[in-house]
Amino acid sequence: MLDRWLHAQEAVLTQFMSPISLIQATMDWALHLANAPERRLHLAQQGWNNALRLSSPVDWIRPAPTDHRFQDDAWRRPPFDAFAQSFLLLEDWWQQMTAPTPGVSAPHIDLVAFMARQILDAVAPSNFAATNPEVLRASLDRLGMNYVDGFKNWIDDLQQVMRAGPTSPNPDFVPGVNVAVTPGKVVLRNDLMELIQYTPTTPNVRPEPVLIVPAWIMKYYILDLSPHNSFIAYLVSQGYTVFCISWHNPDAAQAEISLDDYRRLGIMAALDAVTGICDTTQVHACGYCLGGTLLAIAAAQMARDEDTRLKSITLLAAQTDFTEAGELRMFTDESQLAMLDDVMWHQGYLDAAQMAGAFQMLRANDLVWSRAIQRYLLGTREKPVDLIAWSEDATRLPYRMHSDYLHQMFLRNDLAEGHLKIGGRAIAISDIHAPLFVVGTETDHVAPWRSVYKINLLNDGEITFVLTSGGHNAGIVSEPGHENRHFRIAQRPAGEAFAGPSEWQAKTGVQPGSWWPAYIDWLNTRSGKAIAPPPLGRPERGFAPLADAPGTYVQATAPA
Repeated sequence: MLDRWLHAQEAVLTQFMSPISLIQATMDWALHLANAPERRLHLAQQGWNNALRLSSPVDWIRPAPTDHRFQDDAWRRPPFDAFAQSFLLLEDWWQQMTAPTPGVSAPHIDLVAFMARQILDAVAPSNFAATNPEVLRASLDRLGMNYVDGFKNWIDDLQQVMRAGPTSPNPDFVPGVNVAVTPGKVVLRNDLMELIQYTPTTPNVRPEPVLIVPAWIMKYYILDLSPHNSFIAYLVSQGYTVFCISWHNPDAAQAEISLDDYRRLGIMAALDAVTGICDTTQVHACGYCLGGTLLAIAAAQMARDEDTRLKSITLLAAQTDFTEAGELRMFTDESQLAMLDDVMWHQGYLDAAQMAGAFQMLRANDLVWSRAIQRYLLGTREKPVDLIAWSEDATRLPYRMHSDYLHQMFLRNDLAEGHLKIGGRAIAISDIHAPLFVVGTETDHVAPWRSVYKINLLNDGEITFVLTSGGHNAGIVSEPGHENRHFRIAQRPAGEAFAGPSEWQAKTGVQPGSWWPAYIDWLNTRSGKAIAPPPLGRPERGFAPLADAPGTYVQATAPA
């Protein structure tokens, strides 16, 4: 008990990073480097070469396409060009210092490289007023008022951090007012979720409804943002009866809710309601992120038990094999999870701010430093965007569930390995026979597309795989008409030989635009002829309309 309390207090000081993991990784890297004199000599020579390159502008290097810190033209004029180039050459040298090294475990070298990147990102010349030409220009243009406005922004943000209770909703994007506005009714509510049934907008609908299982790590309305980019509204407009789970935002009283409780009280309870309301035995199920992983678990259990209610399964940026789960694996070794378990045990849940910190560190340039420059040095706020407002409307994660998820998926890979048990019996992705529609996104830091693609190794049934432009969120919220969007799509028939992700990408052509219409075509070919829409709820069967969409659980609630 004392140890767990102590570790929870330590985590606050270490930003929820295990100091033991950091020490182990650093020692592994440093000792192997100390025992490699030829490599050290090569690195010293490369450092000297980079220093010489600074004096020869023709040898200067360009920032990566995703690095937006030095895009302003002023960075290409003295002395700011030298500031930027010095930093980029130093960054290049450290990338070589922390490159994969024989003998050093991959997780350790990744963690060392990650920490080096955090330090370098913090000292970039773009982060300081005296070395950032954009800030200096704003200071002259506004006679220093940018610093006054920046200080006000800092005070506002500090008060927001210090304020007890939930994150204040963004007044520009309030669920039920200008986001999450697709009409519907809550037709089921339990301790874990509300089930929303959406009002049809077409005279007839396909007989197979669509059940959407969002991630519980954030609010459900990522899939029902503004009317123009709502995935749910789009499905409704294409003649489908759509249901969506809205997860409850848990508090300490729900600390012992398990991952399997989310399956039972979430997906299985929702399926019972959907089939009862629609008088159907077949449902198209669609899961996003963690919701997709949970849907895969439920589908495997249903296949094992010969429950045939799933007509098709759609997985959006959802992983079923976690051996290549990207940079998040740096936070999921034994030591890291032991500390996180103690934090969650002490609180009863993982707080949204604590969880958000890890994701922000993965993209510190975009999510930390660029925002700090804009808010505190330039004195301006980001233009309100529905996707950003949603991302700041986070939820908590109950202790038992999140511990189950991290240990069973990230640490042990139980689902892919066939070790995960439901009702005391093992389940396997290979048992699923319903057709699969799987979407990965090109720049996903949360569920890298090659990791998502690995379902092709776990299941030899019919799989249609889509690789779309964008990241974990923007790649999914990719409505028709959105500029500069593209995707690849290919179907693998049941029993066809496996093709690796690079091979698949090379032979699958790029198509312009949104993947949403292709998804509708895929659903249509697996659906029956349109019929009259079902009623909104069925009180006589225990599914009475309880509230208008978006319901009550989507509203922020303070922890107990």
